Amino acid sequence: MNERRHNWHLWLGFVVCAAGFVGYLPLARFPFTRDVPWVSFLLFAAGAFSLGIGLKRAFGRPEQFRGKILGPVLSLISLLVIGLFCFFIFYAAKQLPRSTGAPQVGQKAPDFSLLDANQQTVTLAALLTTPLPGSQKPPKGVLLIFYRGYW
Repeated sequence: MNERRHNWHLWLGFVVCAAGFVGYLPLARFPFTRDVPWVSFLLFAAGAFSLGIGLKRAFGRPEQFRGKILGPVLSLISLLVIGLFCFFIFYAAKQLPRSTGAPQVGQKAPDFSLLDANQQTVTLAALLTTPLPGSQKPPKGVLLIFYRGYW
């Protein structure tokens, strides 16, 4: 009885590529995986490797393994998923409109009032007029550090 075996490498490669695409969404919260989605790229590489093994089995030993029809279909869908992901990461995310109202380098920032880390209201004018500790002179500039919130 010479029955052909299932070619699980094809399905594994497809599922790993789909996991690389869908898995980016929860990892996008963290800067080290949002800025460069290396986890997704590793999953895409592993999925493509598994699909390559599956295609080699399907076409190299068709009497032993299944997948001559399903293999190219799953590979094409996986390549489309990888291509769509790369399109969104490398092109569409960079097409944000320019902020025309943002201050330019060297230009004085408009006056504002914000809450500091201790929940105290701070204005730019107050920061520029309050003397520095140990000196009677006000500062010449202000460095603002913004903490990313959870919105």
